[in-house]
Amino acid sequence: MLGLMRSTMRMVVVCGLALFARAAAADDQWVAYEPGANANGKRVVLVSGDEEYRSEQVFPALARILATHHGFHCTVLFAIDPKDGAINPNVTTNIPGLNHLDQADLLVLFTRFRNLPDDQMAHFDRYFQSGKPIVAFRTATHAFQLPASSTYAKYSWNSKLDGWQGGFGRQILGETWVAHHGKHGKESTRGVIAPGAESHPILKGIKSGDVWGPTDVYRVNLPLPGDSQPLLLGEVLTGMQPGDPAVSGPQNDPLMPIAWVKTFDAAEGKKARIFTSTIAGGEDFENEGLRRMSVNACFWALGLEETIPAKSKVDFVGDYKGLKFRNNGFDPGIKPASLKQGR
Repeated sequence: MLGLMRSTMRMVVVCGLALFARAAAADDQWVAYEPGANANGKRVVLVSGDEEYRSEQVFPALARILATHHGFHCTVLFAIDPKDGAINPNVTTNIPGLNHLDQADLLVLFTRFRNLPDDQMAHFDRYFQSGKPIVAFRTATHAFQLPASSTYAKYSWNSKLDGWQGGFGRQILGETWVAHHGKHGKESTRGVIAPGAESHPILKGIKSGDVWGPTDVYRVNLPLPGDSQPLLLGEVLTGMQPGDPAVSGPQNDPLMPIAWVKTFDAAEGKKARIFTSTIAGGEDFENEGLRRMSVNACFWALGLEETIPAKSKVDFVGDYKGLKFRNNGFDPGIKPASLKQGR
């Protein structure tokens, strides 16, 4: 009898360790940043995964700012290579941890051409139809590239399905991928406040010229659909410095919106608040104005615009040096656990 009890105890311990090991391995595929005494009770899930603009670098930095300075509980998800558990944005078929969206108050999205399996896309689908808000950056206009066989093919950036032309980008954010408007890698972007948007809460503490980035302006089809309201227009510059003059000619006539808000009619009459910015990237995020707009957008999306400070605190938490935008420009071999204290 005693031998049986010992054997049972050993089995319980072994099973318990195995469960712990599996939980630890799962937790290592994403990273969470907890707020301090300033906790506001809101849960933000930031989903990265693009090959070029370093969303895997931008989102941990943004999450630390949101958690430390503003009291949000933040979870950052990544494109993970299942072979070694490292962050690899070239893996377009795997973003572990999307179940966190089921309890999220806000989705912040920066993905590009993801071809995710149905079990992962199901979490996005439930979130999109929940009426909860979305803050989207750069390549999120073409967040998904799904085959016709996918249950969620309607969200593909090139969808031609009735009512879902242009997919998630066009139907929910307001635009899908169209083209580069500025010359890629040669003409940077300066943000000019759109006429009539000067008092919008997202632009609190921001003036024309405060937002700048080396990424180029994306083209959009004008006018943007529905109740879209441009907030920032992108002035195409002649070079890659914030003080460079604007390009003359049709590239800046008219100016393309690079940040806007709108609503999306979700299921059961719910309206989701949507913010989209097509200026974003590893180097862009060194710009204080862009960080402030990003933080303010999270407050606005959650209906907390009355609590946006006169000048939101957006100091980096830990070191930050933006990586240049280019394909295969990510740091290889990085695992989410190493990002906890910042890189």
